[in-house]
Formats: sequence, C-alpha cells, structure tokens
Amino acid sequence: MPNPDLEKREVNLFSPEFAARPQPVYRGLVTKCPYAHSAIVGTPVLSRYEDVVWALRHPEIFSSEMELHMALGTERPMIPQQIDPPAQTKFRKILDPRFSKKRMQEIAPAVEQHARELIDAFIARGECEFDREFAVPLPCTAFLSLMGLPQSELPRFLRIKDMIIRPQTLLSEPTIEAAQAMRKDAGRQIYAFFGDLIEERKRRPGSDMVSYLLETEIDGQRLTREEILDVSFLLILAGLDTVTATLGCNIAYLAANPAQRQRIVEKPETIPGAVEELLRWETPVTGVPRVVKEDTGLPGLPGVTFRKGELVTLLIGASNLDAGEFSEPERVDFERERNKHIAFGVGAHRCLGSHLARLELEVAMRVWHERIPDYRIKPGETPRYSPGIREVQYLPLVWDRA
Repeated sequence: MPNPDLEKREVNLFSPEFAARPQPVYRGLVTKCPYAHSAIVGTPVLSRYEDVVWALRHPEIFSSEMELHMALGTERPMIPQQIDPPAQTKFRKILDPRFSKKRMQEIAPAVEQHARELIDAFIARGECEFDREFAVPLPCTAFLSLMGLPQSELPRFLRIKDMIIRPQTLLSEPTIEAAQAMRKDAGRQIYAFFGDLIEERKRRPGSDMVSYLLETEIDGQRLTREEILDVSFLLILAGLDTVTATLGCNIAYLAANPAQRQRIVEKPETIPGAVEELLRWETPVTGVPRVVKEDTGLPGLPGVTFRKGELVTLLIGASNLDAGEFSEPERVDFERERNKHIAFGVGAHRCLGSHLARLELEVAMRVWHERIPDYRIKPGETPRYSPGIREVQYLPLVWDRA
C-alpha cells in the first residue's frame, strides 16, 4: 500500500500561480514527494524522471487509450496520440515521413521570411504583444501551409483550438459543464470542416495532408473516413498550440533574464542548445495523463500500487528538473551536455512534430535576436500564463526604437 504520508500531499496543476512559475512546485515534488495527488481530481501524480520515463516506455501498462478523450470534444480517440501499439505504430509509420527532419528543413526559408515580415510590422513601434503578433502567427501559418489548409481559416482554427484546450479563458462563467459543452461544440466544428475537406480532396486531390491520407494504406487497406478525421483532429490541436506556447515561454524567460539573452545575441551558435535547455526548463506541456491497464508498481516506488483503471498524471515538467538525471537542474545552461529532457515525451508516443517544433523555435529565436536584441517586459505589466499547456497569452514587450 502507498505510504499514507505521501497520499496527503496534493498539488494544484491548474492554478494561475503554478502556470506562471511551476519550477518551485516541481522541486518540492521531485525531492520530497515523487508520488503525489492532484488537488483537482485526486488522482496520482508522478514527478521523478525515472518513474515518468518508465511509465512512458510501457504503454501496455500506462496507456493512452482512455475515456478521457471524450473530455476534449472528440467522438473517438485522436490518432495516433490516444491509441497504443501495435495499432499506433502502424499510424506512426505513415505519418513520420511527413514530419521528418529533412522535410522540415525544406520549409526553413519560408519560416524565416515570415518571421522577418512579422517583425517588420511592429519593430518601428518599439513594442508588441508578443503572443498575438509573433508567437501565434509564425508557427500557425507554417503549420497550415504544411497541411495545405487555407490561411484565411486561421482565426477560426485558433478559436476552436482554444475552445478545446483552454475554454476557461473564453467563458464568462467557467464551470465544468460549460467548458465541456464548449469542447463538444468545437469538436463538431472540427469534424464538419475536415469532413467537407475529405469530400473536396476526393474530387480534387492535391499534395496536402488530407490527400496523402486518402491515398495511404495500412496493411493493404485505405484509411477510413473516421481514421482520417481522427488524425486531422489531433494535428490541428497540436500544430496550432504547442510551438506557440513554447516560443512565448522562451521569450518571456529571456526578457526577464538579460544576461542569458545577451549570450544568445553574442553567440547565436548557442541557439540550438538554448532551445533544448528552455524546453527542459519551461516545458510548456507540463504533463500527460495515462490510464493503468493492470494493477502494477514502479521499480522506483516500492510499496506503491497503481490499480487497474486508475488515471495517473506523468508530470514531465518536474521530471526535467530532477537532479537524479540533470546536473544542477535549477541552473539554466545553454551549453548543457547530455540534455536528455523529455519535453517531447519518450517512447512510442514521442511527439510527432518534434522536428517541426525545433526548426520553428530555432529560426524564430535567431531572427528575433538579430532584429530585436535588447527587449524587456513593458514596465508595469505582468505576463499572463494559461494553465495546462503553458502559453503566455499576454506578453507585452518593449525595446528602444532605432
């Protein structure tokens, strides 16, 4: 049975305070309470690197297949995130080539050009709201181009995405019932849009993602309409949120830490290392849920039993600050060696779009610091973070005009 003292430790992973500065909470969990409970739903929370990695590498025990998918407005699990091997492996085999490192490098010039155009629009003002004017449009425009989706639909997609991921920011009275109703409405809109797009691509196929999925086979069989919808549902959520969130967290950190920012300005060759280190330190996707498939324990938690059907949160952000894996984990070191962070996950469900994310982050950081090397948070203002996936939804920056 679990240690009764550990069971009493609760953590609120959805408070504004946690979203803005989660690292002190991570430190307390990893060092004092690697087995805790969520203050919201009462389910277990794992924070230590070895425990989280073990669970992620054993989807047959800590599974992504759970009824929780219904809470995101879907009618079926999203593919491939919410299914497990061997079925998940077959879908990854057909999707991975579309997001390969080589293919992502091909879009680098377009991403860089767009970054420069965005900055051109506000650099002379000496200020911008970074989320709205840069962190949202840069990766989202690149993603829509990659998917072959119309740029004119971006505002609609962004609202639908927020209706699912962070409905509390859109509701005047953010109750659980209201949030769930909003997610279901958003889900219906996604299915309707991609349902129409599937029919259009059947009539006029192109080189876009939906056309590719319509022509692709698994075990000699074409994908069903429902499978294409379930892949598209996942891609539109992930592609329009996580890079935006990561970029905002990175720039907010650098704006508040001028010495670190100066390192990037003086040595731009450190940017790839800075991207990796800030993924470790900030980890916008703070954690992922898993459901236990059979009564089990963990090698690093003797005496703790997880029961079949129990929902467990794997707190990735805390794992990335575990001194058992990272030397001096609370020191942000852009030249850190052996940076085995798990911000993109690990194992079968490792992030499909990690190569795209790295490309966009590196290009954005390089171009931004070439054009605007000395910036800061606007005096009297405070960045505003959203919980769950940590997007800096309000990040006012200022700099001296040339």
